[in-house]
Amino acid sequence: MTSSNGSLKLEIHTDDKTPGKWRVPLGEDVFRRFLSGGGGSEKVVFSEGSIFSPFLFGKYFDPSDAFPLWEFEADVLLASLRSLGQCRVDWSQTDQAYVLQSDLPVVGKNNVQVYVDANGKVMEISGQWKTVANGDWRSGRWWEYGYVRRLELPGDADLKKSEAFISNKDDYSFLEIKIPKNKF
Repeated sequence: MTSSNGSLKLEIHTDDKTPGKWRVPLGEDVFRRFLSGGGGSEKVVFSEGSIFSPFLFGKYFDPSDAFPLWEFEADVLLASLRSLGQCRVDWSQTDQAYVLQSDLPVVGKNNVQVYVDANGKVMEISGQWKTVANGDWRSGRWWEYGYVRRLELPGDADLKKSEAFISNKDDYSFLEIKIPKNKF
């Protein structure tokens, strides 16, 4: 389904039962070695300002660990990246919804997926750029095959009405996720 502005609506999956997914943590030393030996795709995906960068929030944070994004103001956490013109992500909230917007690099398969865990507490944005020989790419050294950002969801998030849209440009895609707030 395509929206009026040309964006493609993504399905937000809730049925991912992959055992051991994200069980291999990406430590800072491992990440630095990986990036220094990597090619262009790795540097594009994990570059500063990318939603998938472990340094997005000012210090190292494994993107496979859930981060409480909406507990922080984007202006505060992203101030230094914005001052350098390197920021490609933003988030906000209104009285009605939480919103995440991000440029995504176009690499490999570029098959962006959005999942919410069975408990409705964590949303993950992931994609794969390289095929793994056997098994699920997310169960091992996932950073060699794809990327992820996991986000803790606020307690009042209405996941049933959440929407994700992607629009493609020449050298990047634009992702927007809207998560309505429950009215208690």
